[in-house]
Amino acid sequence: MNWKNILTVYLKELRDSLRDRRTLLSTIIIPTFLMPALFFGVGKIASGIFSKAREEIPAIMVLGGEDSPGIVAELKQAKKLRVITAAADWKQQISDKRIRAAVQLPAGFEAGLKAGSAEPVIIYNYEGELKSGFGVTELERFFRDLRDRTVAARLAERSLPATLVKPFEFKRENVAPPEKVGGNMLGGFVPYLIIILCFTGAMYPAMDLTAGEKERGTMETLLCSPVPRVDIVLGKFLMVLTGSLSAMMFSLLSMGISAFLGGMLFTGGGTARLAAATNTAQGGAAVMPMIDPLGLFGVVAMVLPVAVLFSAVIFTVALFAKSYKEAQSYVAPMIFVVIMPAVVGMLPGIDLNLRLALVPILNLSLVCKEMLSGVWHWQYIAIIFGSSSLYAALALALAVRMFNREDVMFRA
Repeated sequence: MNWKNILTVYLKELRDSLRDRRTLLSTIIIPTFLMPALFFGVGKIASGIFSKAREEIPAIMVLGGEDSPGIVAELKQAKKLRVITAAADWKQQISDKRIRAAVQLPAGFEAGLKAGSAEPVIIYNYEGELKSGFGVTELERFFRDLRDRTVAARLAERSLPATLVKPFEFKRENVAPPEKVGGNMLGGFVPYLIIILCFTGAMYPAMDLTAGEKERGTMETLLCSPVPRVDIVLGKFLMVLTGSLSAMMFSLLSMGISAFLGGMLFTGGGTARLAAATNTAQGGAAVMPMIDPLGLFGVVAMVLPVAVLFSAVIFTVALFAKSYKEAQSYVAPMIFVVIMPAVVGMLPGIDLNLRLALVPILNLSLVCKEMLSGVWHWQYIAIIFGSSSLYAALALALAVRMFNREDVMFRA
């Protein structure tokens, strides 16, 4: 193994790759602009949709209530509800989103309230639908206020204080630092994004340096040069690794800039009000989501062996293809193998343990989520880094072996 030869092959492939628009797109342009687009573009769109849905006055139907005219009249006068005439197909109308909810008033509800024993009110909704959820919230608020007013009136009749049924209030207050809150909120998404970008960053250079060269007829010329094959494969592999790491680094850079700009927006303006409203609705004080800066450096370190693993595996698989298009058909389905454990790592309740620390990709997703929250499980970090390095070394050894096989390089 001659490092001078390896460097020569690497620089030659780097120069050729920088001229390829597909490589630039997958390693620089997409990673650099993806995070700002997600942070600002998707966030702004989602915020606009949420605000618009919140401002809409939900249409509801009142089922029954013929013997409760006072309650029905109050519902019709509610400013944040729009009562429409009841129809037999009310279930279908909720499913078709023509109305947002329906409320079933039991027989004798108003009389029951006065007597002190009313039957329960049933609210029908479209589970999981945003605007239907807002309609249900307003209905629940209406009946909660009605219940409180009824209780207060009964207590007043008996000359009893209102605090008799509500002797104290309670509230929630967050004690976790902002980086732990941000790591808990974003810690699963950030490693997921980095894993995907590492994979796609390695995908296009690997296919171009193997199947692409076979298709162009330049692979034979390179193999005829007085350079050992191990030097050629390592030079090409380093180029693939460069693509993978470049995608990750540009992504982290744009992520940092987006977080900084987002912090400025959160400090003042409409975004801050939205964040405050969201946190207040959840029962806590508004906390600006942050990520532990040291955690980002930890993520970079932990991703290195996984990037080597991705680069070597994709390089090996692409070697079996005779054309760039065939390589795409081999490599593209592999992204689902990468996405599945990364998604599992985002699920709540999945905690890092010794068994999961040995599962590739999933272990990276879990440990990165912890590090971004400022939690450092050093024993698991060592196990994960060691196992990932071992998997990467085995994959690289396999790539070198496949590159030396004539039946793979010149498959009929």
